[in-house]
Amino acid sequence: MLTDILAGALREHGDAPAVADRHAALTYRELDAAADRHATGLGALLTGRDRPRVGIQAANSTDYVVAYLAALRAGCVPFLIDRAAGPQETEGIQRDCGLDLLVHEEATPVPGHGTRLAALGSLHVTRFPGVPDRPELHRETEVCRFTSGSTGRPSCIEFRGDAVYRAAVNWAEGTRLSSRDTILCFASLSNGLAFNTSLLSAFLVGACLRLGSGLPTAGAVTRTLRDSGATRLIGFPALYESLVRNGSGPGRLPELRMAISSAAPLNPRTKRLFEESTGVPLQNYYGIAEAGPLTYAADPRTDPGLGQPLPGVELRAGAAGEPGVVSVRSQSMGTRYLNAPGALERRIDRDGFYRTGDVGHLRDGSLVLTGRTSQVINIGGRKIDAVEVSTALAGAPGVDDAVVLEITDRHGTAALAAVLAGAPGLDPAAPRRHVAERLAPYKVPSLVRIVPRIPRGTSGKPATAELRRLFDTPQDFQ
Repeated sequence: MLTDILAGALREHGDAPAVADRHAALTYRELDAAADRHATGLGALLTGRDRPRVGIQAANSTDYVVAYLAALRAGCVPFLIDRAAGPQETEGIQRDCGLDLLVHEEATPVPGHGTRLAALGSLHVTRFPGVPDRPELHRETEVCRFTSGSTGRPSCIEFRGDAVYRAAVNWAEGTRLSSRDTILCFASLSNGLAFNTSLLSAFLVGACLRLGSGLPTAGAVTRTLRDSGATRLIGFPALYESLVRNGSGPGRLPELRMAISSAAPLNPRTKRLFEESTGVPLQNYYGIAEAGPLTYAADPRTDPGLGQPLPGVELRAGAAGEPGVVSVRSQSMGTRYLNAPGALERRIDRDGFYRTGDVGHLRDGSLVLTGRTSQVINIGGRKIDAVEVSTALAGAPGVDDAVVLEITDRHGTAALAAVLAGAPGLDPAAPRRHVAERLAPYKVPSLVRIVPRIPRGTSGKPATAELRRLFDTPQDFQ
């Protein structure tokens, strides 16, 4: 389904600009031809494999987009993997999900049992031997993406082609995306923020997708905004914080009409300074990996929360003064977790609503979030599974127990912290190195405290309030 939809969109928009990065630019016609060439190449590498599974782990680029389209066109199922995933995570994904190929950058730490093959543009391809008894894909799955859950490892979400299509259509319709738009996207295409707002949705309407890469410094982002004439800016909170760090901002941007961040809390000062500088209000995107894009605020200056439901979305939450767990039903829902059978289905009620880990209420139809219920921590738009990180820390030499939590650091921003039970002489740097060797860099706690034992309540759960107080006093190690 997606192959036909994308092929039709590329051919419809012909010589209009489709996608660009700092090194290359392709029209829709050129993108279509490149996808055809690489689809043929991928097919030749996968002879005899049924519904081949192709992981894509790379930074945003035109070649990333070509590889994604080529995988679909070759009859493969693309698995979009966070570029920042550590070597242990990538190897676990390959074995858990039975990947046949991995499309990656030269520097990607590829599992050692793979065989390096020919390049795909600027990207490289590694093939793996077949995985015995790999889990069967749902018969309608066309794309897989990953999220942190409560399983201690990345959960692989299977999506029907129709769900991916509806996410793009509903976002485009709900936000009035058109062929006159240029989207400047600094969020990774493997992440829902970018995948849902910038990839298929752009191509459906004939917009131009400009991909930011590298360190998003204020100067680089501002120059790209001005040079591209971007009408929409997509990025994580750290992007916007860098733009206003000197107390001012990028200045007026006549073409820019929309700036969207992830639903991680934005510092009010950041929002204020950005709008004062650019004249464009900065708004949070609210979406769930398992359910796609969910809300949009037509006027973030007056909206009391994260916006109204997008087309095809229904929300349930508490009432003002009495928050409740947020549940959602959308046309862009994932089907299941490939590598955690039954885990997703257990969070969907008899009416088809997915129970999120968020707590909040509806005010004038807008969703207002007030907290979390799960062990998934959101730091700067990155979802971090506390179980996964604490398990990695507990495996470090000298660590007897570990608890991972979110705190507010001395700068007033959210930070990933860890309390470790170990001997008084334990060097906090050693467990951090242990995690860095296994997981993505953003999963390494920036703040660590060492205690003789983890304080726990009568039920065995960590005494969270007591643990948070350990970070009230700054220490030398941050």
